[in-house]
Amino acid sequence: MALVVRALANLVLVAVTLQVSKAAVHKVGDSAGWTTIGNVDYKLWSATKTFQVGDTIKFEYNPQFHNVMRVTHAMFRSCNASLPLETYTTGNDTITITTRGHHFYICGVPGHCQGGQKVDINVPRALTAEVAPTPLASDSPPAPAAKTPAPASNSVASLVKKSHPVLLGLAAVMVFVVFGSSFHA
Repeated sequence: MALVVRALANLVLVAVTLQVSKAAVHKVGDSAGWTTIGNVDYKLWSATKTFQVGDTIKFEYNPQFHNVMRVTHAMFRSCNASLPLETYTTGNDTITITTRGHHFYICGVPGHCQGGQKVDINVPRALTAEVAPTPLASDSPPAPAAKTPAPASNSVASLVKKSHPVLLGLAAVMVFVVFGSSFHA
């Protein structure tokens, strides 16, 4: 019985570890960090990343010259730092993404946001299917796009991610069987 309990505990630990380990840490600006020096294109930087809920965004900068402010979309567009939603000033700020959607950050030092020190961290709300481009002119209606299945992943993490609810359910049933039978004896 102890062997079964140990096996169940290991199974649950593996499922939880693989689920948690998928979170990524993204250093804003990569090696340059959060700065106005070096012409970092934060729009391009964020466009090359895939952000997910649970990921960590890390802002590294000199706090004598910069800060980080979380702002609304309107404030982001206009570089308005007058009423930020949150302000960070340590120079080594770590923010965990807890919701989907856009997360807007600017440097509140005058002129820095206008100079490009702002970033839109976008966590997609849902995976969307690729849309085929529409023809500019055509004599016949376009044929419906064929749906192709996503490529299968052979990684263990992908397998556990897809099946971890099943594994946890199986573990719960096994715990009930093992411990439930001991209560009836």
